[in-house]
Amino acid sequence: MSNNKQTYKTGEKAEQSGTYKVDSLVSGGSTENDDTEIKLEEGEQFPPSPSSNEAAHWVKVS
Repeated sequence: MSNNKQTYKTGEKAEQSGTYKVDSLVSGGSTENDDTEIKLEEGEQFPPSPSSNEAAHWVKVS
């Protein structure tokens, strides 16, 4: 995980509305099959990874 981008963890609230995708799993597991993008509104909670249902780090893509 790169330190130059803002990441958000499952359970945290989105600071901005936008589209987010899984950057990495909190457990360190593989995310190579998880390219799901989700739309969140400001204040909504980040969910677990849609493909593995594990806690994840999310990054804003748009």
